[in-house]
Amino acid sequence: MEYISGGVTAPEGFQAIGIAAGIKKQDRKDMAMLFSKVPANAAGTFTTNVVKAAPVVWDRRIVQENKQAQAVVVNSGIANACTGKEGMDYCAQTAQAAGAALGIEPELVLCASTGVIGAQLPIDRICSGVRTMTPLLSDSEEAGTLAAEAIMTTDTRKKETAVRFTLGGKTVTIGGMSKGSGMIHPNMCTMLAFLTTDCAISQEMLQKALSEDIKSTYNMISVDGDTSTNDTCILMANGLAGNEMITAPGEDFDTFCAALNMVNTWLAKHMAADGEGASCLFEVIVEQAESHAQAVTLAKSVVTSNLVKTAIAGHDANWGRILCAMGYSGAEFDPEKVDLFFESANGTLQIISEGVAADYDEGEATHILSAEAVTARICMHAGEETATAWGCDLTHEYISINADYRS
Repeated sequence: MEYISGGVTAPEGFQAIGIAAGIKKQDRKDMAMLFSKVPANAAGTFTTNVVKAAPVVWDRRIVQENKQAQAVVVNSGIANACTGKEGMDYCAQTAQAAGAALGIEPELVLCASTGVIGAQLPIDRICSGVRTMTPLLSDSEEAGTLAAEAIMTTDTRKKETAVRFTLGGKTVTIGGMSKGSGMIHPNMCTMLAFLTTDCAISQEMLQKALSEDIKSTYNMISVDGDTSTNDTCILMANGLAGNEMITAPGEDFDTFCAALNMVNTWLAKHMAADGEGASCLFEVIVEQAESHAQAVTLAKSVVTSNLVKTAIAGHDANWGRILCAMGYSGAEFDPEKVDLFFESANGTLQIISEGVAADYDEGEATHILSAEAVTARICMHAGEETATAWGCDLTHEYISINADYRS
């Protein structure tokens, strides 16, 4: 099982493309299409926000009722959220345009949007973009990269990866791309992610694998505490690898889940590191907790604390903010047993010993916290459970980006 070069086009039978369709003000790529040569089993997880964008409603119905998909059309720049009946009609029109261009049923077309809330899609440009993209679809790595770039909004870099492994002597691949830089908070898939696999696996087991895996990946990242109206993760499996169909738990299912976790973990960490205005990835590991639930609660509380995030931005070993965030998390623990270490490529340093300040050098702490990736390792000395959360520091640039977002 290994990471390989590529993204959504790495698995057999998947094609993609990304173009500039004129949706954004700037001349930037803003539409992507993903296509499977054969209908694929589809699984999905969606935002828990009560305010759900039209494409979320559209996709959730297809995943839950049809259980299959063959194409995804994604636009960036406009979210198609809070757009009423007109927004839902635009999803239908997009699916109809894609169905006609690709020669498939509209009910096999998923839609996704990201961008400004409240604006209506320029549906003529969307449909024109669909027709332009169809003959450009390719299974090349370059085409997958174009798609990954086209779904970006405030992201500073594209996010794509793939993992290859073996099932029953057959080579199987899972690929993925995602976008997410702001409105990122751990609560049932906090961004857009599109995952492809040539694995033969039933829709029920595919959904089980995805629903379980997001708990330790996408649900464990946070940038700003905002859960978007458009959060969507889609996983499509077309079966072209030719492995024996996975229809129940077992060794093959466990292997598939392990590979899926590798893809999702990579994408989750890179989204957290690319948080709006961020200068570093901030990882929080809570270990030796008495329960997994306790570890998850504590890790999330620390990684989402604005005071902790600003301390990381300032390279300041202000450990009291971390212990405070743990204290208001709602988890019961003994603060006098807590040890805290800061770790990075620049070294490791113990900051708290049994709930009080350790004997450490502030200059060394600042050096460690000045790296591009920083880890706070928290030892509870209460059990054997571990949880990891990912976030980023909070800088002045975050305000600048979001104050000017619509302009």
